[in-house]
Amino acid sequence: MAGLPTAAATAVSTTTTAAAEPGLPFHAWAPTPPMGWNSWDAFGASVTEAEYLDNARILAERLLPFGYDTATVDIQWYEAGATSSWYRPFAPLLLDAHGRPQPAPNRFPSAAGGRGFAPLAAQVHRLGLRFGVHLMRGIPRQAVGLELPIAGSTFRCHEAANPGSTCAWNTDMCGVNPEHPGAFDWYRAWFAQLAEWGVDFVKVDDIAAPSYHAKEVALIRRSIDATGRPMVLSLSPGPSLLEQAAHLQAHANQWRVCNDFWDTWPQLRDNLANLVKWAPHARAGAWPDADMLPVGRIGLRNFDGEPPARGERETRFTRDEQLLMLTAWTCARSPLILGNDLRRLDDWTLRVVTNPEVLALLRVPGAREWHSSAHGHRFVCHGPQGTWAAWLNTGEAPWHAPLPGWLPDARRDCWARADLPGGTRALTVPPHGARLVRCGAAPLHKDKA
Repeated sequence: MAGLPTAAATAVSTTTTAAAEPGLPFHAWAPTPPMGWNSWDAFGASVTEAEYLDNARILAERLLPFGYDTATVDIQWYEAGATSSWYRPFAPLLLDAHGRPQPAPNRFPSAAGGRGFAPLAAQVHRLGLRFGVHLMRGIPRQAVGLELPIAGSTFRCHEAANPGSTCAWNTDMCGVNPEHPGAFDWYRAWFAQLAEWGVDFVKVDDIAAPSYHAKEVALIRRSIDATGRPMVLSLSPGPSLLEQAAHLQAHANQWRVCNDFWDTWPQLRDNLANLVKWAPHARAGAWPDADMLPVGRIGLRNFDGEPPARGERETRFTRDEQLLMLTAWTCARSPLILGNDLRRLDDWTLRVVTNPEVLALLRVPGAREWHSSAHGHRFVCHGPQGTWAAWLNTGEAPWHAPLPGWLPDARRDCWARADLPGGTRALTVPPHGARLVRCGAAPLHKDKA
């Protein structure tokens, strides 16, 4: 641990090396961490087609050139009465004759006439983006109660369901009985419809409470593969699933390592610790996910969090905390999914989330080391484009961090987009802040903005 301050004598180091090539066929669908936008942080359960498309167009115009290519409709798009992030208990859901959720036409007019998400997905594809949707694990309770037939199966929804496996915070669904042959029929029929619509990304929720639903995850993986369509699979949430790392790698492209993440310092500090733990398990096509980035204008219709996580606002993270967050996410190769209302995207936020010198680290292969200390964490990556080093200060005082002698010359301050002055021997890392340096023989990016 050369170069760490004396206070780091009890530091813990973890090292991970990215796989050079995807290990399973579906890993090829996400060879680098997915990037994009999700409707939840701004619109809760009530996003409309117009709001979604407004954000998708901005994503395509201003952020797609930097890799943000997926726009996702989050939870309860099949609930006509949704108005915020509250879930109406046992609300009537829009289903087809086989129990599969359908977009509510009062919120998604292009879905009228049984067209589902196909017209919206086509518009998104024309923008050059991938179309994503949120799903809840299992079968709609409404379909179970009505004993609806499963499409293409001799079984009915109530036969494949497990009414005792329900979500603690949402009443829409109940789990399947994975031992029943109708369970695979259900998921296969549901994902076949998603594939027909043109879905490219699925975020499956309620996957780890009260325990990890490994058998349902396996059914979901089989069902996606059966469609023949490359749909990136994101699992959510999972703060205590480290022991399931191998299973997650073998079935999903990304998986949450935390509960819902909002703009509070304790959550950011704790999530950084989650990323450090999960760092050894990141590999090409399979990425630990620290959740959406609550930057910019968020919470337009979100009211179910504890203060200060409720209500429309600019992110409560300071600028230093936002730089620490983005440094941690990129160093750990977490997916970068923006949660803000892009219609109100300010210049500072845009410049930060599109900083090419920082985003490059998200994609570079190579060994990655995390060193934990009394100040916070130091990160090191040796890759083909040079050496990267980051200091992430979780303390309440500045961290005066010496630059290790083994770092090559030509050192570049990535956030400042400027070369460090010659002879620099130490960096000052602000409280709740981060510094990211790139150095080595590879040519350094010169900012021309």
